[in-house]
Amino acid sequence: MLTVGIVDDNPLDLDKLELIVGKVATVELQLKANNAEEVYAFIQETPVDLLITDIEMPGMSGYQLADFIHLNNMNTSVIFVTAKSGYAVHAFELNVHDYILKPYNQERLVQSIERFTDKKEAGKITGRLFIRSGGDLVIIPKDEIIFLERTGRTTTIHTTKDVFESYQSLGELEGDIRESMFIRSHRSFLINLQYVKRFTEYSKKSFEVVFEGTSQKALVTKEKLKYLQENYF
Repeated sequence: MLTVGIVDDNPLDLDKLELIVGKVATVELQLKANNAEEVYAFIQETPVDLLITDIEMPGMSGYQLADFIHLNNMNTSVIFVTAKSGYAVHAFELNVHDYILKPYNQERLVQSIERFTDKKEAGKITGRLFIRSGGDLVIIPKDEIIFLERTGRTTTIHTTKDVFESYQSLGELEGDIRESMFIRSHRSFLINLQYVKRFTEYSKKSFEVVFEGTSQKALVTKEKLKYLQENYF
């Protein structure tokens, strides 16, 4: 069951959110609020999977709330539902799930929630990766892998607990992983999207990938980043 919180200072818009969310069978509404301060206090104690929020509200804004979630690496995704289009670029920087402009219809929001649910289910990484490292056969849980990097004849596997090196090619290991959240971001990198924190411009054709769990960075091409924006973020 997907846990959801909704917040909007306009009573009619808030009731509309509640009505639509209530029609999604896989959703449990845990929080309904008319101000971001109440949500801010609530999610620190009881995080929700998905927060649907207006942006411009008295006091703390929805953008400030999403920024708090992002900076604290909370496992809560955000959908902005707003009459203002000017925040769209900044919203991407916060890795929000969706940006919906008012007025919107029921189908638009339901599709967004269902897409988030599908992504969440697809993102459950299971199984283990077997690699040859030196004379050893090393077993690595796939959900601990942050990214893989090919340098010369060596592939380096960066995990949450250790770093391993193997002479197996990046293509060979990519075939062994076969998980939707692992993306070939660059000819030399295979990244796990679950650990991506942000993208920083590196050159005209590529961006650096900053991860949670390691100070090491990967690269993503401009074309692949556009694909990720359209299909994952």
